[in-house]
Amino acid sequence: FTWWVNRKDAEGRNIFQGGFLGLDNIGVVDRSQPMPNGGMINQSDGTSWMAFYSLTLMRMALELALHNSVYESIACKFLEHFLHIARAMTRMCTQSEHGLWDTEDEFYYDALSNPDGSQVPIKLRSIVGLIPLFAVEVLEPDMLKRLPRFADRTQWLFDNRPDLASLVSRFEEPGRGERRLLSLLRGCRMKALLKRMLDPNEFLSDYGVRGLSKYHEKNPYAFGDGPPLKYDPAEATAIIMGGNSNWRGPVWFPINYLFIESLQKFHQYYGDDYLIEYPTGSGDKVSILQIADALSDRLIRIFETEQDGHRPAMRLHPKMKEPHFHENVLFYEYF
Repeated sequence: FTWWVNRKDAEGRNIFQGGFLGLDNIGVVDRSQPMPNGGMINQSDGTSWMAFYSLTLMRMALELALHNSVYESIACKFLEHFLHIARAMTRMCTQSEHGLWDTEDEFYYDALSNPDGSQVPIKLRSIVGLIPLFAVEVLEPDMLKRLPRFADRTQWLFDNRPDLASLVSRFEEPGRGERRLLSLLRGCRMKALLKRMLDPNEFLSDYGVRGLSKYHEKNPYAFGDGPPLKYDPAEATAIIMGGNSNWRGPVWFPINYLFIESLQKFHQYYGDDYLIEYPTGSGDKVSILQIADALSDRLIRIFETEQDGHRPAMRLHPKMKEPHFHENVLFYEYF
């Protein structure tokens, strides 16, 4: 964590670059290589990973603090890291400051930061813009009562740094069961991201959340002089990042797991009365937990035998339908 903070925030603004900190070849440019004009790619996914990382380390410190109070100050440190990253990601664009949130599209994008200080958003709809959903933690009221130093420091931050608190969290507003929420996303931004994520014409497939919006199947995206990027539901067709990265369409199982886990945390705070349209465009509204369960079912469906005797993930491998192999279910990172 400290290495990334010290080495991959070139401008000291809590917006991270970092090559392999991001998702390999998911971008329209090779993010592992320097930009020809000397600029940098400010990464929505790389920055969101750091916010997620901060909250995860904070949670670990809080669990340890229940047994040794010295860890309360460490938890405070990671909370402050998270708040500064969250502020950098969610601030509105002005002449002097740039965030990664696009108010018109209601989506997070990578951005090219040029040497002259200008910034150009890279408006490619990929899970890069959904990764901010991962940065969420819910704190139980009992934990805050048992850790008064952390609770007092947190309250001081929200009382004295409204610039950190106003855009990123509902910590001061108790949710279901008096729980407190720490998240990159307020309700309106979470709903905006879920609207795209749960759209069958964009990210929602029969078997989970796609790595790249299906919109780009018929609408390839080009940036600068580079080749256009299109939706590839299987193996990558563009030979960059060594040619073995496949983020431009397939369903990535570990990433989908993190989406489900994040939705469960949001539900812990918002409860059953907070409803989201699922799928987008259907007119049906369900709770966030029901969406998490539905995504789980879609992932499980990858391995279930369908009417023709094939498992969807094994359809291209006829031998896996034979009796001696049928129950030997293979597992990959992406499908």
